[in-house]
Amino acid sequence: MNMKLRTGDPWMPAADYSRSLKALTINLLVRDVGKALVFQREVLGATVVYSDPDFAVLRANGAEWMLHADHTYQGHAMEGSLAGAGQRGAGAELRLHGRDPDEAEAAARRLGFGVLAPATDTPHGLREVYLLDDDGYTWVPDTLVKP
Repeated sequence: MNMKLRTGDPWMPAADYSRSLKALTINLLVRDVGKALVFQREVLGATVVYSDPDFAVLRANGAEWMLHADHTYQGHAMEGSLAGAGQRGAGAELRLHGRDPDEAEAAARRLGFGVLAPATDTPHGLREVYLLDDDGYTWVPDTLVKP
């Protein structure tokens, strides 16, 4: 059985939120939702739709994703993989299209988050920056390069 730190009622019943999800959904497991929200808001420019100590829903540039705290996975099949997790999300890039990479990089540096590669114009027509959040996920905010 998983553990919840939230007190009171959630923003909507979980089953109602689940029914609203379409196509591909990103759910990132994080050590601390509150700390993760700093990166999400300040660096990625995301809007927090809902958050509590267990769970958060975020939106930016037409995308929506979730954060779940590790403790909510107690007794879950993934619990064992979290215990030994080195860098989470290794090999995956989480791309946020439409977020100014220079602004994201400046915010990441100001707040002490990792910058794997500075903002650069690429041959495939994007200006992008590679950032690392505190849970080890690689985020790539990008915009189209003006012709």
